[in-house]
Order: sequence, then C-alpha cells, then structure tokens
Amino acid sequence: MFPSLRSPTIAIITAILTWPQIAATEDRLPALIIRVPESVTTLFVAETSTAQFHRFDRKGDKLALVGSYYMSIGRGGAGKQRSRDKRTPLGAYFITEQLDTSKLHTKYGVSAFPLDYPNAWDLRAARDGDGIWVHGVDPATGRRPKLDTDGCIALTNEDLSVLAPEFRDNVTPVLITRAVNWVDASHNRALRIELEDRVNDWANSRKHGDLHAYLSFYDDEFERWGMNLTEWSSLILQTDSLRPIQEAAVSDLLLTGYPEEEGVYLSRFQQKLLEADRQTVITKRLYWRRDASGELKIIAEDDG
Repeated sequence: MFPSLRSPTIAIITAILTWPQIAATEDRLPALIIRVPESVTTLFVAETSTAQFHRFDRKGDKLALVGSYYMSIGRGGAGKQRSRDKRTPLGAYFITEQLDTSKLHTKYGVSAFPLDYPNAWDLRAARDGDGIWVHGVDPATGRRPKLDTDGCIALTNEDLSVLAPEFRDNVTPVLITRAVNWVDASHNRALRIELEDRVNDWANSRKHGDLHAYLSFYDDEFERWGMNLTEWSSLILQTDSLRPIQEAAVSDLLLTGYPEEEGVYLSRFQQKLLEADRQTVITKRLYWRRDASGELKIIAEDDG
C-alpha cells in the first residue's frame, strides 16, 4: 500500500503538477486575434458558450489576458439573424459611444455601450435589427441568468464599472464568438504578414489610380451598398474616385479572424489620402476571403 499523504504534501504535489499547465497558457491568445495596433490598448472577446467576457490588455508589444467576467446574452442564444429574435450577434464589432442610463430603464444598470451591429458583413448576410449594447444590470435584481437579455451583453454593474474606462469610442473591438480557440501567440505570424502585405498592396494600387490593379483585389462575389462588383466598379468610374493621388498611407492596422466565418478576416485601419494640398483621413474596413486559388480577396468593404 502507498503511505498516506498529509494535506501539505498533497498541496505541494498538486502545485508542481500544475506548473507546466500554467506556463503553457501564459503566451496563448484566441486564434481570432491576428494583429492589434498600439492605438488599441484593450480588446474584448465575448465567449457565448462559457458566458465569459474576456479582457486582453496591451503589455508592452504583446496582448495578455487580464480578466474574464460573467455575462448574460440574449434569451434566444447566439447568432442574431433578424430584428426581435432576442439573439446576440456573432461577429467583430466596435464600441461606438457611452450612453447615460440614468434616464433609461433600470435593467441597463450603471452604463451602456452600443456596438455597431449590423456591420457590412451582417448586411451582406441579410441580417437586420439594431440596439445591441454592452450594459449593466438592474441594481435591484443583480446578476442575470446566462440567457436573459433581448440580444445585448449584460455584465454585472461592478464589473462594468471596472471595465468602463477601457471602452473607447470607435476604437475598442468586441469579438463575439461561440467558443475561443486558444493558440500560441506566434500561431498567426504567417497569416499576419500575408494580410499586412495585401492591405498595403491594395493601398498602393489606390495611390496609382490603376483601376485594373485595384479591382484585382476584389472577389467576384464582392458586394457593397447592395451593388455587385460590376455595378460598384461602374460607380467608381462615374465618380472619378480612383484618380491618382500622392499618398495612400495605412496606419493603426487591426487584423482579426471573423468569428464563426471560417477563412474570413477583417482588416480595419486609418487611411491617409494626400491629393495636391488636401489631406483626408478615413477609417476603412476590408473583409477578406480566400478565393478558389487560395488568394485573399476583398469580399465586403465599409468605412468606419
């Protein structure tokens, strides 16, 4: 028979056995996170299957998981398709503003932060509805069941109060997915380089005003504003919006996998357009998908 072990001995053995597991997870991130610019100091990943709202903060040149918070989502579960289906959307969104909830229903708690649902990818998929927020809870009832909102994400008031300073208008991403696939931080290196090159090459084609080169980046199934690629190309020609310019620089490039869409990626960045003595800075979103040959092509596009 084995000799009996006292509690301190058991504790020491347990700690030793868990050391490798802790070390193995220190440098792991969701596979959705590909590149995060310095301008984004905090990123959130909402994991609906575990009811966890994960917070990632920039630590030097890396991102690190610094906390996970209980959340409640829509009564209909995840995967919003239409207005009033009481489902929480799955996708890549951004905080747009902070709302004063003092004059709203008490169910919204201490504060509320709208997300920009529906985005270009949602519209392409014919999803509708609006009013998707990250908000608090009624102080009188406290923590809500896992499936209990009209489609929003509800955090406890205590947690939301802690996180509120990290929500920045039109900067802070919120990726909503069913389940997080945790990978080593270096896992996406090749994909990151490939996407960076595609975005920069796209911007350079815009600079030279070469319509043929510019359109070569777009998928045959591209859609924007309800127009297909042929209709959209004609609009560009009619409006002379692709004339040569002096500069089309890309900065603040964010790259993510698109939740629940295998092989689809989002690039969001600032684009500075310099023409004669006029400078314009716009925020662009390009949604990329591999075509039959394996090349990344733009399948949807939006500003903001």
